[in-house]
Amino acid sequence: MQVWPETDGALRIGRCEAVTDTGRIGRIMQPSGNVELTTRIGPGFGTTPTFEAMVFPAGEAHIKVVNENWGKGPLTEVCRLYGADGNDLFTVAMWADACRRRADARRSEAPDSKPNRMVLLLPYLPGARADHAEFVPFGAGVYADFVNSLGVDQVICFDPHSPVMPGLLNEATVIDSTRLFRRHIVGRADQDSRPQRYSGIIAPDKGATERARKVADACHLPMYQALKHRNPETGRLSEFTCEPLPDTGRFLVVDDICDGGGTFMGLAQATGLPKERLGLYVSHGVFSGNAEQLVDHYAEVWTTDSLQPNPAATSQLLKPHVIPLATTLNGYIR
Repeated sequence: MQVWPETDGALRIGRCEAVTDTGRIGRIMQPSGNVELTTRIGPGFGTTPTFEAMVFPAGEAHIKVVNENWGKGPLTEVCRLYGADGNDLFTVAMWADACRRRADARRSEAPDSKPNRMVLLLPYLPGARADHAEFVPFGAGVYADFVNSLGVDQVICFDPHSPVMPGLLNEATVIDSTRLFRRHIVGRADQDSRPQRYSGIIAPDKGATERARKVADACHLPMYQALKHRNPETGRLSEFTCEPLPDTGRFLVVDDICDGGGTFMGLAQATGLPKERLGLYVSHGVFSGNAEQLVDHYAEVWTTDSLQPNPAATSQLLKPHVIPLATTLNGYIR
């Protein structure tokens, strides 16, 4: 749709450009870069992307068509989201709507053409930590409703906080961290030629036990349980404990999310080990607040690129090893 103003000097919006009456092209804001749009022929052969994200000067997300890919065969439109920013989620919604409308138009022109597919790569599930129905608001449910409203054919997520939000999603594919973890960080005792880099896996609390046990089993390593205790009157964390650890060896703490890092710092102190004997892996590194102080407790910190790390937390001291997820996520597109 084009809107032509009746007054001189106003902006004219048409086909993704802001044009003044003097013919000058107005400034089109660049999107955040956290939304990546690609196109495949079938499930696996890449081609030029159909769409490109943009932002109008007033702040509205928009999608424009940059390549006409009709005639190349059945297409799979893929959207990868880094993080969970609300503006980026609106860009994803615009992409989904553009995909649907173009597909509908194509079917009206060529009724026998095969339908296109839409795949959303959403490694970090927004709101997944608000996974109890008594939460107000019920964040996992709110975000799940939003994702379901997009009408995509597949949602691929990585190491979600709990099974709750994936269970609320339509067409969810869940990837656990075991294989990526073993390959990039620890290694596997019965196959790798070099010695394993860690002697054991530590679960920082009960919620992380199943995740840590899967990793430990895959790496043929023992798992050690740590616990965090809360003051029953205030609900605040009061202390951390960890079962006895061997006198030698290095140990890796495994969890899904690190926000401010307080739990992991408290756990490190509870182990009584020097930082040289401790490492930390989290699938989703928010690294907010005092997360920089993790370097005082861990020799190395590992995460993935599911989120764009907080520059304030990573620019000075904390420089985590970041494992790219692209190959892993793309491998699950069906």
